[in-house]
Amino acid sequence: MIELINVTKAYSGKLALSGINLQVQPGQIYGILGPNGSGKTTMLKLISSIIKPTSGSITVLGHDTIIENNVVKAFTGYVPETPALYESMNIWEYLRFIASVRKVPAGQYEKRATEFLKAFELDQISSDYIGNLSFGTRQKVAIIAALIHDPQVIVLDEAMNGLDPRSSKILKDLLAKIAERGKIIIFSTHIMEVAQRLCTRLSILYAGKIVDSGTFEELEKKHSEGTLEDIFLKVTGSEDLDPTVNSLAESMRE
Repeated sequence: MIELINVTKAYSGKLALSGINLQVQPGQIYGILGPNGSGKTTMLKLISSIIKPTSGSITVLGHDTIIENNVVKAFTGYVPETPALYESMNIWEYLRFIASVRKVPAGQYEKRATEFLKAFELDQISSDYIGNLSFGTRQKVAIIAALIHDPQVIVLDEAMNGLDPRSSKILKDLLAKIAERGKIIIFSTHIMEVAQRLCTRLSILYAGKIVDSGTFEELEKKHSEGTLEDIFLKVTGSEDLDPTVNSLAESMRE
């Protein structure tokens, strides 16, 4: 499993995360929710062994993310909120490069890449240079690159941003099937409907701390709210937005 014990992360003395305790079990699709600046990206980078915690410990499938960071990276697929891709490569070249780094056998890569490109409707533009692609298309390439080696742990930071409805549906259904094989999937999203339908468990971050966790049913029962959006707004202290909206509307009339 993934386990974070009393994890703190500070940047230039300012806390981004404080006292984080979290467990994610194999087969779970775990959602990390929170407003901008709550620490979601920092948490996902810590789990992916991209950055180190200031204090506390993180283990992924029994491996310490500081001592064995290269091991953790090897079996993890990570999609950042804004993917950094090699713009001078075309799509096929880039995926082949990633597969070689991930030590995916050539025959296996050819089959997987072909299937992914077809599914995400990139097969007809696989020779296009990444630097010329739209944001949504680049996002598809980043997702394929993260999954091409069939990782044990998949970490997605707002990965559905920019995806068309068809691609979003394919990704959601694929993640569900991957989780059925005992893989661990953890992702952040601002799309509450996706989190509510897809996640087996959720944590809500606010100001660098986990303020609530559980299944949607557990959170719904605890807070007596109808939707995950309602629960999220209540937990983060933003449930009554009418005064804000009314104030804005009034200022526009002046």
